Amino acid sequence: MPGSRVRRLPRNDPRQYDDLADQWWQPDGAFAMLHWLADARAALVPPAARPGAVLVDLGCGAGLLAPRIAGKGYRHVGVDLVRSALAQAAAHGVTPVNGDAGAVPLADGCADVVAAGEVLEHVPDWRRVVAEAARLLRPGGTLVLDTLNATALSRLLAVRVAELFPGVPRGIHDPRLFVDARELVRECARHGIALRIRGIRPAVWGTARWLLRRAVRRVGPAGGNAPRIVPTWSAAVLYQGWGARQG
Repeated sequence: MPGSRVRRLPRNDPRQYDDLADQWWQPDGAFAMLHWLADARAALVPPAARPGAVLVDLGCGAGLLAPRIAGKGYRHVGVDLVRSALAQAAAHGVTPVNGDAGAVPLADGCADVVAAGEVLEHVPDWRRVVAEAARLLRPGGTLVLDTLNATALSRLLAVRVAELFPGVPRGIHDPRLFVDARELVRECARHGIALRIRGIRPAVWGTARWLLRRAVRRVGPAGGNAPRIVPTWSAAVLYQGWGARQG
């Protein structure tokens, strides 16, 4: 199983992504759920409003967002610390930038959209990443994100329960870094971004069918059999956020 090939490293150690580099584009691999979340995140990205529009993808990984926004008119710039992931992102049309999401080597106001998918819960200081996202955004630009909430339920389901499943990487999350949704809304407001949030989860029956197909090795091409990420009444575990930067 993919999780068994990862070295014993501290939780949230970026070197895990090098060990799992062959899993990024596998529809039944260790990062399968990231594909589902990328679909949901892409749905929040508006079509480009001007020629030459730029989307900066913080923590872009192997560029899973790229095929999902390909027709929306953006130059897709991906920022990540992991070079093996960036090489795959570049192969999918992303302009790669090797850098820290909390200190991005790009100009102020360069982005029409900043995407921060499944990255805030992996950084030591998520407030720095929010500040960088605001700095990068043009006035009126859109921030789109998803992350894990800092609740006991989230720590139970996203770490203790999730890591019991075959193929789920052990130690990929450090629950101490999970992001309180109310604090995130307040921090975004400090930087002029009116963030709206909603809870999301994988669709129950679609996930059950996917798990069954995966068990008998019948998962097809990426996206073909993927469960949908759907809104839910509670943001206690996984949630999306989106909002525009005020001028």
